[in-house]
Amino acid sequence: MRGEEPREDAHSRESGAQAHREAAPKTVCVRVITVSDSRTLETDTGGQLVTELLAAHGHRALSREIVRDEPAAIQAALRAALGQEGTDAIILTGGTGIAPRDVTPESVEPVLERIIPGFGELFRMLSFEEIGSAALLSRALAGLAGGRVVFVLPGSRGAVRLAMERLILPELGHLTAEAGKRR
Repeated sequence: MRGEEPREDAHSRESGAQAHREAAPKTVCVRVITVSDSRTLETDTGGQLVTELLAAHGHRALSREIVRDEPAAIQAALRAALGQEGTDAIILTGGTGIAPRDVTPESVEPVLERIIPGFGELFRMLSFEEIGSAALLSRALAGLAGGRVVFVLPGSRGAVRLAMERLILPELGHLTAEAGKRR
């Protein structure tokens, strides 16, 4: 009919998403922060896996550090990473459960300008497929701050692999391109 907008079908939406992915940066520069009271760089298998997976997909881990499960330390590390030139994204691991010392999400969220709710929702859905109802204990999240994408992941290798392979790596270039756009 005249005046009606054509309906977009699933194929054309996927083609549009694919075009965005193809136009996105192929190399993204990431800072990795592990939140833990007990791990060191040598024993931090989750943060190490993040850096390995980034490298395997052509991305660069600019730095990797450990911070204590303290809100002020987490926020200071995140703000410092956001202030570093050349940083496109920040990935934090650890402290996303429900134990009293798990304070990463509530420490990161006030620094974020926008939340990407689909990340946590999809992570928990995919995690449910792997580990069942225990997936509800995860408070994984993502958002935008200072034109950069910030991800908050559980610290276990299984959770890191799931988030990286199924969600982050397929969209990292696309997300960083969109996050860096100015109004």
